[in-house]
Amino acid sequence: MPTLLLNRLAVKNLIRMSEVITAVEEAFRMCGQGKSNMPSKTYLSLERGDFRAMPAALPGCAGVKWVNVHPGNPSLGLPSIMAVLIYNDPDTGYPLAVMDATEITAYRTGAAAAVASKYLARRNSRTIGIIGAGFQAYTQILAHAELFSGISVNAYDISQTAVDKLVRSLPQFSIRNCPIEEAAASDIVCTLTPSRSPIVKRKWIMPGTHINAVGADAPGKQELEPSILKQAIVVVDDLKQASGSGEINVPIRQGVYTTGEIYGTIAEVVVGRKKGRTDDKVITVFDSTGIAIEDIAVAKLLFEKAQRTGSYPSIDLV
Repeated sequence: MPTLLLNRLAVKNLIRMSEVITAVEEAFRMCGQGKSNMPSKTYLSLERGDFRAMPAALPGCAGVKWVNVHPGNPSLGLPSIMAVLIYNDPDTGYPLAVMDATEITAYRTGAAAAVASKYLARRNSRTIGIIGAGFQAYTQILAHAELFSGISVNAYDISQTAVDKLVRSLPQFSIRNCPIEEAAASDIVCTLTPSRSPIVKRKWIMPGTHINAVGADAPGKQELEPSILKQAIVVVDDLKQASGSGEINVPIRQGVYTTGEIYGTIAEVVVGRKKGRTDDKVITVFDSTGIAIEDIAVAKLLFEKAQRTGSYPSIDLV
């Protein structure tokens, strides 16, 4: 049996945000039903960046993503995040596909945040604040636009060039360049930076705001003042990952926040074991570290789409 090869262009041609959102939400649902198998993310730290190995299995599919984060890459003309995914037959272990997962990572991260916003943000949310205008900002906007009609975007980045590029890449959306405190005053706020100290202040956050804390995805990273977490309903994607490398990792290490204060996981919310938003004035936070079931769910979607077309190259590995 040949192994399908999907490069980044192939993945870009196959991937659709609406389908990714459906796949990611279903992955959360299966996780909440106890139908997933996902060891914790493993880190390999290097001088200029790190690698993460992310294995997972869902009913009928399994695989592993190998992803890097090298913040200095843009100066070399390379993405700061790149990834490769091996997609396997869980019954035999056969590698059904090897695919570029750079787009998968960006799309599933945007989709996961949008799913969290679906359950935790106010239903009448119309503004989305983007703090950090890199490539992840692009997919955050695309994903939220699928679930929240007529949204306008308040974008901030320390680089004016990054904001200008974001505006050019999404001409169909109303994107306003603004100071960070105005971006933080939006209905839904997505923090997407590599910061290692708080950049979003509690005094900027309005009652009823939902925050997708995405940038803190490794030990030592932190974007929110801990007082935001103390006053919010906090939902995580994975308790162990979030505690060690998510937005809550530094406050936990400093002793100002505990795992006992976490409301629950997004999987518990999706399956209804925990309620989503019930109060329009409460602040909610989704601590998104990125979990492997999201990647495998999207890989399954793309593999099946590619199989139906029959026009992609393959290789005999075994």
